[in-house]
Amino acid sequence: MRMDITPYIDSLRRDLVAAAEAAGPETRQAAERLTFALDPAARLALMEAVSQAAAEITAEMPAGGVDVRLNGRELDFVVQAGAPVPPTPPAPPTPPSAEEAEEEGGTARITLRLPESVKARAEEFAARSGHSLNTWLVNVVRSATRDNAINVDIDLSSIPFLGNDPFGGKGPGRAGRRMSGWV
Repeated sequence: MRMDITPYIDSLRRDLVAAAEAAGPETRQAAERLTFALDPAARLALMEAVSQAAAEITAEMPAGGVDVRLNGRELDFVVQAGAPVPPTPPAPPTPPSAEEAEEEGGTARITLRLPESVKARAEEFAARSGHSLNTWLVNVVRSATRDNAINVDIDLSSIPFLGNDPFGGKGPGRAGRRMSGWV
C-alpha cells in the first residue's frame, strides 16, 4: 500500500496561510515563504508519526508486523500478517581503512539540500548497494576526498548508440550524455 503525504503538507500550508491572512498581506506573504521553508520538517514529522503508529500497531499484533518505507516522496506500507519473515540483512559496509578511521575522529552533522530527483536516485543507488542513504553518501564523499582520488568527467555525446541509449537520450545531440565521478 502506498501513501502520498503531499496532500497533508499542502493542507497544512493552506491552513497556515489562511490564519496569517487576517494579519494583512505582508504577514500572509511571510507565511507563504515560511511554509515552503518548513516543508521538509513537516514531511519528516508526518513520516515519524506514521512510523510510530506502525510500530504501535506491530506491537499489538500477535504475529507479523507493519513496516513503513520511504519511496521517493511517498510512504510504502508493508503488512506481514503471518509469522514475520526475517529480512535478509544488507551486506555490511566496507570498513574504513586504518588511515580513514584515524582521520575521522568525531562525527559532524550537515544539512544537504538536493533536488528531489537527485535524492531519489541517490536512495536507489544506496538501496542497491545495501546501505542507508547516509552511509552511501559518506562513502561517496570519502571516495571523492581521498588524496589519490581522480575526478572523471567524460563527454559521451559524440558516441553513437544503436538502439537504446544507456544515458536516456532520445536522439542525436541530446544532453545528459556525460559520465562523471571519482575513481
